[in-house]
Amino acid sequence: MMSTIAEIQQAILNLPEAEYDELIQWLYKLDEAEWDRQIESDSSAGKLDFLAAEATEAKQQGPLADL
Repeated sequence: MMSTIAEIQQAILNLPEAEYDELIQWLYKLDEAEWDRQIESDSSAGKLDFLAAEATEAKQQGPLADL
């Protein structure tokens, strides 16, 4: 059983390329899921309400620039 970051890092460095790629994809999906969970939590808690207020204010002040 790996118990330290150093051991995990070394194990990752020793993975065959296909398994390394699989690990990277898994970590990416895990990170995306955590990001989505955090955004949902922040939104539900009202922490992002200022963004809607800023957008509404900007729209009222005139046309918005295209990105």
